[in-house]
This record gives sequence, C-alpha cells and structure tokens, in this order.
Amino acid sequence: MLITRIITALVILPVVFIALFSFPNWAWDLFTLAITLVACWEWSRFCRLSRSSASVFFIVSLAGSAVVFFAYLGMTPLTFATIALVGFIASALFWLMVAPVWLANTWRPEGSIGTWVVAFTGWVVIFPTWFAFLMLHDLGPWMLLSFALIVWVADIAAYFVGKSVGKRKLAPSISPGKTIEGAAGGLIGVGVYFFVWQQLVGSAAARGEDWARELSSHGWLLFGMFMLLGVVSIVGDLFESWMKRGVGMKDSSSLLPGHGGILDRIDALTSTLPLAGLYLLVMQKL
Repeated sequence: MLITRIITALVILPVVFIALFSFPNWAWDLFTLAITLVACWEWSRFCRLSRSSASVFFIVSLAGSAVVFFAYLGMTPLTFATIALVGFIASALFWLMVAPVWLANTWRPEGSIGTWVVAFTGWVVIFPTWFAFLMLHDLGPWMLLSFALIVWVADIAAYFVGKSVGKRKLAPSISPGKTIEGAAGGLIGVGVYFFVWQQLVGSAAARGEDWARELSSHGWLLFGMFMLLGVVSIVGDLFESWMKRGVGMKDSSSLLPGHGGILDRIDALTSTLPLAGLYLLVMQKL
C-alpha cells in the first residue's frame, strides 16, 4: 500500500505543479473543472441516488460547471466575481454554522428528501472550492499554495502527534483514528507554519511580488485567519468521513491508487479555500 501511495504521488504531484505554475487561465479553468466534475461524481455515490437521479445530479452539475467555466473566461453576462462571492458566502455559512451542528448530532438524512439534501450539500461543498481554485490562482500560484499548505501542514502534524501521544478520541463515531491531541498538534503546526511562511513572504514582498505584499499588509489578522482555517480543515475532513461512513465506504472512489478518490485528497480544502477566498475579497474592500 505504501509503495502504491508513493508511486501515485510521484505521478500526480508533477502534473499538479506544472498546471499550477505553467497553465494559462483557460487551461487551469479546464484542469480544475475536470477535478470538480470527478468530485461531483464521487459525491453522488454518497447520496444513495437511483441511477436516473444520479444522472440528473450529474447533468445539473455539468450545466452549472459550463456556466462557471465560460463566466470565468468572460464569455457570459454573469460575472465570475459575482458567482464566486455568492459561493464563498454559502460555503462560509455551511462550514461555520451547519456542518459543526450536523457532525455534533451525527445526522444522517433519510428518505427521498434527505437524499436530495445530501446532493445539494455536495454542490455547496464542491463548487465554491472550484471558485477558490480559480480566484486564488488569479492572485498568484503562490497565493493558492500558501493557503493549501495550511491543510497539508495541519494534517501531517496531526498525524504524527496523534500517533505519538494521542489518547483521547476527537470524534470516535465519525473518525475513530483522530484524537484531540492530534488536532491540537495540527493547530500548533499551523502556527509554526505561519511564522516560517511569514519570513519567506517578507522576502517575496521585498522583491515586489503583488500577492506577497498584499498578504504582508494583513498583519496579525492573517495569523488569526490561518488558525481558523486550521480548525475548519478538521471539520472538512470529519464531514467527508461522516459522508463515507453513512454509505459504508472507505474511500470516495478508487481513482487514485493508494489514495482513494479526489474527495479524499481535497476534503479539507473544500472547507478552507472558499473561506480564504472570502477573506481576501473582504480585505480587498477594506
């Protein structure tokens, strides 16, 4: 399993980094569109939809994706900025208010209405993440990577701390492997990352890089945002775990050997990147 994970990572990471740093906007739009549609397909498996209903779900997802794709390229009357803002607000409301209550009550939507509640939730989870991929990339690949690294640092730190000293379960009915000590270690890791990142960004700002100068001007408010995103990344991870547990799945799919599916790789990004996007839009208005 470990060898498979390593081989898959060695294949995927160069592709992602080439796309991130080399693709023009239209190609990045198309690349992330593919990720979005695969994520929608995987989410449809959480919904217990009939075959015909799953087809409807995917067709609606595809139609919505087409609108966003062309709006991003400036080819529709509806602007991408408007779409992104609405999506980010919906995402923030969900992750800060709805998801914590959903998880605390270990709610499983039942019946036909519950099925479509889960389906609609998938759009709220997935589409704003795509908007954030696009908006943050427009501000600079390093801007996107800076916020994505919060999730990866938190995850790695939580894993090692949890393995070393973790005893008290964080959410045993949702993800038995996660511990309170691991979660605390993940947040400490995010704090350390912020101060290391701050030094590197200071150098980039001194060289006149716009994305770095913008973030450097936020001061300690940005530290608070980093920590909030670290917390919300845990919620995103737990929520996807709960969705999988509800349908008896270990992975969202087997698309990535050794890693599961797309949702397994971006679960915490779905809760953090849209909030980062909303934060930056608000800061630009202040």
